[in-house]
Amino acid sequence: MDDLVKLGSDTAKGGFKNEDNVIERFNNWENDELAQGWLVAMNYVIDEIEYVRAEKIKGSYKADVQVQVSIEIKLKKLIDTQNLQVKLVSNPQGFNQIDKRWVDKYVELWNIPQDITQLLKYFTGEIEPSIESPRDSRRMFINELEQEDQKKLVKFIQDNKTLIVSDILKGRGKFSAEWMLVILKIKDEEIKWALKPMNFILNFYGNGDVEITKQGSIKIGKITIQRKGGDGGRDTAKMLQFKINPSLLVV
Repeated sequence: MDDLVKLGSDTAKGGFKNEDNVIERFNNWENDELAQGWLVAMNYVIDEIEYVRAEKIKGSYKADVQVQVSIEIKLKKLIDTQNLQVKLVSNPQGFNQIDKRWVDKYVELWNIPQDITQLLKYFTGEIEPSIESPRDSRRMFINELEQEDQKKLVKFIQDNKTLIVSDILKGRGKFSAEWMLVILKIKDEEIKWALKPMNFILNFYGNGDVEITKQGSIKIGKITIQRKGGDGGRDTAKMLQFKINPSLLVV
């Protein structure tokens, strides 16, 4: 099994532009060694598989690709359906946005109290800075808040860490992600990949203290919470976003 996974990693070449390439490989699994490596990583035995059918999940869900696998063992046919979140990255040091919403949307998800909501809106710039001469005239960094407010914010996130990490990585409902597939392609180098179950992902990225960074953002383990920024100065720059480095799984 390990040899097949390594073979898939070593021989993966060609372009990966979007999730469609992943779907094509899964649907051509009988001839595609990389797709076979993914299936083995998902604990399937290749000789027992009857068919694989993959399709893109449309809409705002954590999963990007749904893979249906039919297995026939001793005349018993089993059909599994797995939801995959796909991350295509080209920079081992790069960060990938995993969730972004207006603060009020997170209030609905996590029942955030009013005082914590206000602090987050200072951070994103939905509320103008309450101090003189902030480092950024549009917003306040977390370490510019009063010390007691910083402690309250960190405590709220720490107390709700399990729910927060699950929502931003896995999601909820029937299209929640059960696996994360990371494909790393650096210029002309061979493709590297990792396919991990979501429970591993939740622990890998979310396990760790909640802390305020030197830059004035917040980290939950290996997850960074930031003001979205960019967007040509449009209001959407004031959204809250969560980011990870997917390449940590493969480098």
